[in-house]
This record gives sequence, structure tokens and C-alpha cells, in this order.
Amino acid sequence: MTSESGDRRIKNPFERYLSLWVGLCIAGGILLGKIAPNLARTLDGISIKVNGAPVVSIPIAVCLFFMMYPIMVKIDFTEVVKAGKSGKPVTLTLVLNWLIKPFTMYGIALLFLGVLFKGFIGPEAMDLVKMPFGLNLPVGATHGAGTVVLADGIKMLEVPLWRSYLAGCILLGIAPCTAMVLVWGYLARGNDGLTLVMVAINSLTMLLLYGVLGGFLLGVGRLPVPWEALLLSIAVYVALPLVAGYLSRRWIIKAKGQRWFEEQFLHLLTPVTITALLTTLVLLFSFKGEVILASPLTILWIAVPLFLQTIFIFVLGYGASRVLGLPYRDAAPVAMIGASNHFEVAIATSTMLFGLSSGAALATVVGVLIEVPLMLLLVKVCTRTTHWFNG
Repeated sequence: MTSESGDRRIKNPFERYLSLWVGLCIAGGILLGKIAPNLARTLDGISIKVNGAPVVSIPIAVCLFFMMYPIMVKIDFTEVVKAGKSGKPVTLTLVLNWLIKPFTMYGIALLFLGVLFKGFIGPEAMDLVKMPFGLNLPVGATHGAGTVVLADGIKMLEVPLWRSYLAGCILLGIAPCTAMVLVWGYLARGNDGLTLVMVAINSLTMLLLYGVLGGFLLGVGRLPVPWEALLLSIAVYVALPLVAGYLSRRWIIKAKGQRWFEEQFLHLLTPVTITALLTTLVLLFSFKGEVILASPLTILWIAVPLFLQTIFIFVLGYGASRVLGLPYRDAAPVAMIGASNHFEVAIATSTMLFGLSSGAALATVVGVLIEVPLMLLLVKVCTRTTHWFNG
């Protein structure tokens, strides 16, 4: 990416047509579920087990690591020191992402999935999710809104399907974007340097607050709160690629130079992220194909609250930036990083906490499906309203 003020476009076909690839993965996953119904289940069964219960699916963990590493290796954490010179936009971003967005996502999702759309989803429809790590309740016991049942010889929690979708929305709402937002800010002709600083700060903040907010909001929603697995997921899917990215970045730049790192190494990594994401989606939809075919509007019921949440946070961030007198180059990335979600982390966490076949995992994938076209629309809004701002 460059920082010229001229026309900016997504050149990488993986990023430019991400919605198309996701759509093809949905179709491919559903087809795979029909042709080889046991393939995804067998792969997901290759896992690290504790007390006989699967905790970390090794194939999925590998895919998700390669989703996250290319994102983390791009971040130059030395840029964080520059945040002191950009106090207002950084403070506004942190307030939006950590004090407002998680709670508005919970409220909007609860209203639509738990009230307005509950009849369409099916008030009696149930979903099987993983038992919280370390919890060993007898069959028939209740935990939150779930009941312990035996499925294929493994204890699972049976929870209302709409609550499972709510869990996925919660995990999206507490995951501020640190990847594609670099693309959105670039296309909107925002301040690329500021975007990188805010991405670095959000990545570090996520290590501290993602588990706390996730556990709190899941508990409020009467959903299982697997604290140990939640913290483990942060360690595996955020901390590990973060440390690997930081160390390998230093080593590569020292050995090959900054220019080679930016022009050669990073260029090779973008297809890795998208390929790992799409592989995960194929596996996920091979599980959820029957649900989607039986109720094709499922995607719509989940998409509506995610759509409204994105628009609301964008308007709030963009409007607050104008009120605070920020220049357009700072206002655009503030609004973009608030509106978009870190769907890679959300997918990883929902898969680890609730299982690849859970409604929560499906909800996080719907976030991927709608994000690209919606964020491209918001980029257009930004570029056509630059005159609203000074500077």
C-alpha cells in the first residue's frame, strides 16, 4: 500500500472478491457435507483432549494460526509510541471499540434474535455446543440456559439455537478489526500511519479485554462461560501469532532488510490468510449445510443485527470525529476500525468455545459474508463526505 491521495483500489484478487470466495465456500461446504458427511467431523475430532473432552481441534488450530500470523507480522509495534501525538483519534477508537461496541452488539443482537426473529428461528430449536472446559456435570443437569446431554458418547450442552447465534454475535462485537481495516482505511484515503498505530493498540488491548468482556456478556446472556477455554483461545489465536509475528518480523528485517520485507515477504502472505480462512469456512459449512438448506433465511436473521450494528457504530464514530474536530484523514480510520470486526479471531474463538458445528460459529461466518460489501459501501460514504471535515 502507498499513501498517495490518488485513486486507491484493492489489487489483490483474494481481498477484492472476498465475498465471492466466501459464497463459493458456502456452496462447496454444503456440497462436501452431502458427499462426505464425516470428513469435517473426523478432522475436527483430531484434537487435544482434556478429561476425554475435545478442547483444541488441531487442523482448525493450524488453519486459524495461518489466518492470524500474516496479520500480526504486518504490525510495527514501535509505532505505538506515536499514539501520544494523536490523542483524540486513539482515545475515541478505544472508547468505541471497548466501552460502547460490545454492549450495543449485545443489545441489538438480543433484540432481533431473542425477540423479533425468535419465532422465525424457532423458539424450540436447539443447538449442541461444547461443555465448558473443566466442567463435568451429569447428563440432565442444567448450566445457564443449557442442558447437559450425551451426543455420540460425549457430553454436550443443548442450548436454544437463537442463544447460540447470540454468542457468535457477541464474539464478533468484542473483536475490533486489526486486518482488513488496513484495506478499508487505505481505500478511504485515510491516515495509514494512524491506522497502523490503532491496529497495534487494539491488538494489545484485545489480549487484556477480549476474554473479560466475552466472559461477562456470555454470562449475562445465560450462555456457557468457558473461562479456561476462552483464555486458552486468546493465547492460541492472538498471543501466539502476535509473538511469532513480532519475533519473525524483527529477524526477517534484520536479515533481509525493510524493503524486502514489505515488497516481497508481505506480498506472499496475503493469499495465505485468505486460503486458511476459506478452508475453515468450507469445513464449517459442511457441518451447517442441513440447517441452511432447511431454513435458508437463517443467514438473513443473523445478518440483520450485524448490519445494523455496523452502520450504528460507523455513524457514531464518524459523527463523533466531526464533533471533536478531527481532520478527515483521521476520522475515516476511526469510523472504519470501529465498524469492522476481527472475524478471524471471532471464528477461532467460537470454534474453540462452542464447536465447529455450533450456531455461534455460523454467526461469526455471516459476519465475514456481509462485511466486505458493507465496508466497501461505507468507504464510498467516506470518500463522498470529505467536505464535512476540516483539513
